[in-house]
Amino acid sequence: MKKRFTDEQIIGFLRETDAGLPIKELCRQHGFSEASYYLWRSKFSGMSVPEAKRLKELETENIRLKKLLAEQMLENEVIKDVLRKKP
Repeated sequence: MKKRFTDEQIIGFLRETDAGLPIKELCRQHGFSEASYYLWRSKFSGMSVPEAKRLKELETENIRLKKLLAEQMLENEVIKDVLRKKP
């Protein structure tokens, strides 16, 4: 899924409201919904750009590790099945 805004842009939007720009005005200027704003605020509130980048790296690594674990567990099950079937 392609995102319209980068994490750095989103953090910038959140900082604009911290500086006093009304949320409705911010959403209108940049073309996103208030629901998106509140979702981003819950995810990125209080984060700096390097922290957001690190979060993204950790999420990517976590996905990769979960995939490796699932593959290993499947391989173990196959080995167990083969060993059970041996006389």
